[in-house]
Amino acid sequence: MMDLSDLRIFRAVVAEGGITRAAERLHRVQSNVTTRVRQLEADLGVALFIREGKRLHLAPAGQVLLDYAERLLDLAEEAREAVQDSRPRGTLRLGSMESTAAVRLPAPLSAYIKRHPEVNVELRTGNPVQLARAVLAGELDAALAAEPIAPEQFDQIPVFEEDLVLIAEESQPPIIADRPAPRTMIAFEHGCPHRRLLEDWYAARGETPAQVLQLASYYAMLGCVLVGMGITLLPRSVLATYPERKRLSLHPLPEGQDKVWTMLFWRKGAGSAKIEALAEILTDNAKR
Repeated sequence: MMDLSDLRIFRAVVAEGGITRAAERLHRVQSNVTTRVRQLEADLGVALFIREGKRLHLAPAGQVLLDYAERLLDLAEEAREAVQDSRPRGTLRLGSMESTAAVRLPAPLSAYIKRHPEVNVELRTGNPVQLARAVLAGELDAALAAEPIAPEQFDQIPVFEEDLVLIAEESQPPIIADRPAPRTMIAFEHGCPHRRLLEDWYAARGETPAQVLQLASYYAMLGCVLVGMGITLLPRSVLATYPERKRLSLHPLPEGQDKVWTMLFWRKGAGSAKIEALAEILTDNAKR
């Protein structure tokens, strides 16, 4: 079976024009070099050299192999440098919840791309369950999602603390304990942590929404809230990019239910320079 060491020996023999000088260059005994060349020829089933005494000249098949050998050895060296290089490079496949991608990520991702131009960022959105599965499957290098993130499966760091609020139409009276909650809950799909928290809020009041309106976009959800179709629960930061935010009313959640951390997480033990560089930028950005 031909391997990289066979190709290195073959290339050295070609460069030095014979076994003796190739053996000296490679710090091998001549018999070892001769044996490896003959084994390579036997494996390929062709003569790689035309032999004239102690001189060796490339045969046509040898010239073909030399072209491939040069490319393969160069690629192997490039691969070695890449895995040993501590610089972020290559493709970073990043997952994120939609709210985080829309509001929190643009500035730090812009800084990341400027600081590390050798990294190509691919962004994919989903809920925490989908993102966790994608990271474990190797489809994503890392992801951003609301806690909790399973500590036995993932390494993780907190990067954003979100203030959570109930959002209703502008004319909605204060949502307090002795007054029934709005009958319609507007939420993302199952698996969304904000939906789970809103369901928990209803349950803690001993109530169940009469209707659940499930939508696939935070802006669509806010549009439905705006016209009085129901209430939703979202990070306050989402409203920063919503043009009609002044026509909405915000209602506090009970203490202990009103904050949640967004975590950057990756498969346990599978960290990389790309992820470390992103974590540094995200944590620096969160301190501002």
